[in-house]
Amino acid sequence: MADKEFDLIVIGGGPGGYAAAIRAAQLELKVLLIDDRQDDNGKPAPGGTCLNVGCVPSKALLDSSKHFHHIQHDYTAHGINVEKVSMDVGKMIERKRKIVKQLNGGLMQLFKANKIEFANGRGKLFSDRQVEVRPHDGENYIAVGKHVMLAAGSEAFSIPNVEIDGKIIVDNIGALEFDAVPERLAVIGAGVIGLEMGSVWRRLGSEVVLLEAMDDLLPVVDPDISKAAAREFKKQGLDIRLGAKVSSAEVSEDKVKVTWSDKNGEQSETFDRLLVAVGRKAASEGLLADDSGVELTDRGQVKVDEDCRTTAENVWAIGDLVRGPMLAHKASEEGIAVVEALATGHGHINLDTIPWVIYTDPEIAWVGKTEKQLKEDGIEFRAGSFPFAATGRGLAMGEAAGHVKILADAEDDRILGVQIIGPTASELIAECVVAMEFAGSSEDLARIVHAHPTLSEAVHEAALAVDKRAIHKTN
Repeated sequence: MADKEFDLIVIGGGPGGYAAAIRAAQLELKVLLIDDRQDDNGKPAPGGTCLNVGCVPSKALLDSSKHFHHIQHDYTAHGINVEKVSMDVGKMIERKRKIVKQLNGGLMQLFKANKIEFANGRGKLFSDRQVEVRPHDGENYIAVGKHVMLAAGSEAFSIPNVEIDGKIIVDNIGALEFDAVPERLAVIGAGVIGLEMGSVWRRLGSEVVLLEAMDDLLPVVDPDISKAAAREFKKQGLDIRLGAKVSSAEVSEDKVKVTWSDKNGEQSETFDRLLVAVGRKAASEGLLADDSGVELTDRGQVKVDEDCRTTAENVWAIGDLVRGPMLAHKASEEGIAVVEALATGHGHINLDTIPWVIYTDPEIAWVGKTEKQLKEDGIEFRAGSFPFAATGRGLAMGEAAGHVKILADAEDDRILGVQIIGPTASELIAECVVAMEFAGSSEDLARIVHAHPTLSEAVHEAALAVDKRAIHKTN
């Protein structure tokens, strides 16, 4: 087949790649989007790890399991009495699959509506922005782009002596597809994936043990947030063992024997399933030919500058392939910023105001610097916090655990960081991101009228507390 020419070729159809492709098409660029993923029926399944086996399906299971848990443990306090509650795991999994399939189809419709050429297959970059396209159906061909964007995402890390078989020992993909609730589930890693998937199966009745190699739980957040999280997780029955370094996992008779070492020496226990959730790495393998001109870092990430330019002319890289947090929304905004920059000369993304979220119950969300980071950087600050237990809405909802913490510069009061643990933290953090993006101060948040009764009042009161003038708590 003769070479095809495009203004932009995007390799990878995850949140970064497809957002970039759509924005480029809006700006009247001729776009080719290449994505390898297919569903169980062999149909294209764009959306990357996030839509197919990550963010979206895990939230579907978290929501289902949360409803089940509330019916069992919380509804009697509301005067709602329900007996003989059961969970149809197969139906829960099918619901998750339908949501994913619906979103896959929605993306394909968007590509068609925006006149984006879509290739379901593999893409590999060669010199001079030549991309070898290997479709699942049809012959291979070469496409040439004025610009090429690498957006291949990431893949799960593995660890020595723990071989993922997809049945007894699984990664995040397998943990989304259990056909029954395991009696005992071990999770290696108490990070975002470990805590979220551990929460799903614990709510459904599994005995969950999380083995975390670090000595601290969630060291990326302030200690008071992680302590509050540990306290709530313990109440929920999650058994989190810190300083536990797994050395092996052996499968025998549909069980797995996990061995680890901690302060008490070497230990072993047997489980029905084992989830390996020790982080992710850039999916750069097989993406680049030797003559592509694109350099990788020692960690296998694509080397880019602050504007996502690689070491090859007019080749860009975004998302999990490059430096910065591995977050879907970060990838999307990077992709859009790159496209707008190359099409209009102006693109913007601020890596300092990207929110993070862990969708446990309570949720955990944060943006900006932590107290520890500010102290390490020698930055003087003031802090204000406020508990959800002091909000009327939190008590009325029966979700009063957690608090909001705001850190502001001691000299000019500019907001430097916000951390929230509590109900709908994933939504409440957005107000704080907006304030930080506009270089807002805690005084700005304190002066904004918040509706009563709402959970957002906790943000308002935390901002007031920075100046020791919170109304509904002693300062």
